[in-house]
Amino acid sequence: MVLESIQQKEGEGQGYIVPIGVSARHIHLTQEDVETLFGAGYQLTKKKELMGGQFAANEQVTIVGLKLRAIENVRILGPVRRRSQVEISATDAVKLGIKAPVRESGDVAGSAPIAVVGPQGALYLKEGCIIAARHIHMNPADAAAAGVHDGDYVSVRVDNDRGTVFNRVKIRVDPAFTLEMHIDTDEANASHIAQGDTAVIVKDIL
Repeated sequence: MVLESIQQKEGEGQGYIVPIGVSARHIHLTQEDVETLFGAGYQLTKKKELMGGQFAANEQVTIVGLKLRAIENVRILGPVRRRSQVEISATDAVKLGIKAPVRESGDVAGSAPIAVVGPQGALYLKEGCIIAARHIHMNPADAAAAGVHDGDYVSVRVDNDRGTVFNRVKIRVDPAFTLEMHIDTDEANASHIAQGDTAVIVKDIL
């Protein structure tokens, strides 16, 4: 089903225009795991506000794969969560020597194990490392304008020198969200996409 003329792109084409955010590797932690890594009673400190009440923390950690290959300076995103989760790219997974599945955020059951090292300690997650599936954040007004609903999947076109179409992009709707499509660094680099570029929702897919 094609989305019909929901938003015009200055005289060309059909579709709903969405800004693109390129998501670098990062980690979400429980309070217990924060204290394991940084010391008893430690609280994350805020570096930058993000959508939906989240923030980029000043704190960073090192992640280590099963072959003892490491990636340093991995940013923590706050606030703390009920379950720790590491989000990386496919290239990161190869470097770390792990098999991280493509998953939605929060879906970590049976995902890859990984170790996390902080200044005051280390922890081992038996599962929790994923490659985040591409998705679009929208508030209800954006979703209504685009004619989509929470949980829908759409195809998205990027009109640049690589002319990329992304399929199976999940719509996520919440009043706290700012309109933005999230892809990882591998997807951005392969498609010559930079932070702040735009994409166009071109159709629904089943």
